Amino acid sequence: MAPLPFSLIQDSFYGLIAGVVIFIFSVLKAIQGFQRWKFSRRHGCQAPVHSVSHGLFGIGMILEMVNAGREHNFVELVRSWHRSYGDTFKARLATRNVIFTVEPRNIQAVLALKFKDFGLGEIRKAAVRPVFGEGIFTVDGSKWEHSRALLRPNFSRAQITDTKIYESHVAALLRLIPRDGSTVQLQDLFFRQVIVVFDVFSIYLTNSFKTLDTASEFLFGESVHSLREETSAEAASFAKNFNVAQEGTAIRFRLGPLMKFYRNKEYTKATIEVRDFVGRFVQKAIDYRIAVNKGEKVDPEIKKLTDNQYIFAYELSKQTLDKKEITDQLLSILLAGRDTTANLLGTTFFMLARRPDIWKRLRAEVLALDGRKPSFEELRAMTYMSWIFNESLRLYPIVPFNLRCALKDTFLPVGGGPDGKSPVFVPKGDEVIYNIYTMQRDTEIYGADADEYRPERWENLRPGWAYLPFNGGPRICIGQQFALTEAGYTTVRIMQEFERIENRDSSPWIEEYQLTMSNANGTLVSMTPAQN
Repeated sequence: MAPLPFSLIQDSFYGLIAGVVIFIFSVLKAIQGFQRWKFSRRHGCQAPVHSVSHGLFGIGMILEMVNAGREHNFVELVRSWHRSYGDTFKARLATRNVIFTVEPRNIQAVLALKFKDFGLGEIRKAAVRPVFGEGIFTVDGSKWEHSRALLRPNFSRAQITDTKIYESHVAALLRLIPRDGSTVQLQDLFFRQVIVVFDVFSIYLTNSFKTLDTASEFLFGESVHSLREETSAEAASFAKNFNVAQEGTAIRFRLGPLMKFYRNKEYTKATIEVRDFVGRFVQKAIDYRIAVNKGEKVDPEIKKLTDNQYIFAYELSKQTLDKKEITDQLLSILLAGRDTTANLLGTTFFMLARRPDIWKRLRAEVLALDGRKPSFEELRAMTYMSWIFNESLRLYPIVPFNLRCALKDTFLPVGGGPDGKSPVFVPKGDEVIYNIYTMQRDTEIYGADADEYRPERWENLRPGWAYLPFNGGPRICIGQQFALTEAGYTTVRIMQEFERIENRDSSPWIEEYQLTMSNANGTLVSMTPAQN
């Protein structure tokens, strides 16, 4: 009998190995499935009533979200899904298994009670990494704890309560509001103010290099003064690039695993230029730190600045001289610092211009100061203003959605079974998207008029985990009190200077949702100066 050809033996051997590998893989999958079944049964888990997949592998759902974003209808699209499929439902988005939920108990579990069971997820990290690298909003675990520890000193009570730090920037804003009754785009001014959630800092400028504005003062130790009439071209270019970079990042996030096919030359160019712009300041801080460490002579103005206040870039350079690491942190903080308070003020004044009754009541609270610039304690005592901010953040949250990925097999407390009251199993690797926008418009929590702007509802309302404008749990925004204080100070100073506001825009509030949410048309109004 002739021996078998070597090639046939070789093929048989490889086939046997492949068969063994497949068999072992199947056994391991079966064991995993059995363990998950036991886990799910032990905790009484049931699947949500609805498990949806629009189109092949859920790709249709992804495209719906991308198109809705372009049409300024993203938040309402997802809200409509909840109306159709319930407070908690499953969805397939290409390779992703996602649980959508608006249940306060589920959100509390994800953000607090089961905090260690969830992380940001690779989809989110991959989407934001080109622009923001590994900053505080893009990392988990020890890296996040380290980033948060670096930021916390900026939000001490002493800094939050010192309202004098806002005055020069608010005064610059007030000078740009027309006093002749002409139309002004207030939202643009609020974005140019860019003090949000940060300390306001001493100014260090060189003749040849200007930067963004107050947020950049805190981060870099320098300011672009975009509220000056002669805003530098460099500052304007950076602001535009930052917007384009955010928009591209949002599209990548919505595309999920399909983001690898996203090609946009403008986004790529903006990403490079944004990081290069910030990197120049980072290099300046690194050079300063190296000189200090070597005992060499340093710029006396920078030394005076860093000796008297906390400048993030220079503080980070004490911990690391890694240019990329510092740049990542600065860009992440700049995102929060640029959008939070500006969006809150834009929405609030958008509503004030349409509700003279609310303007009148709030201004009466402001006039009780008798023209004094408000202290922190006086701002906190303004109850009606706090109701207004709560209502603005309820109806138009700055971050209307968020996502977490299961780091281990776990479960949500409610949302499963026919009545939606059973726990829901969340396998390791599956994602939970929690919808703040829809939750904060729940009629069972906020009343039948939940879609209406009514600050008075907050007189006796205590919604707990059903109200999360600044997130919750260990990752709650550490700058929220600073943001609200700044917004309050800005509002009071405007109302001291102007006695009336008039709407100059017939359009309703239109969603502009990238990484944060604002009004697409801004805040077009006219202001009538107060009579002295």
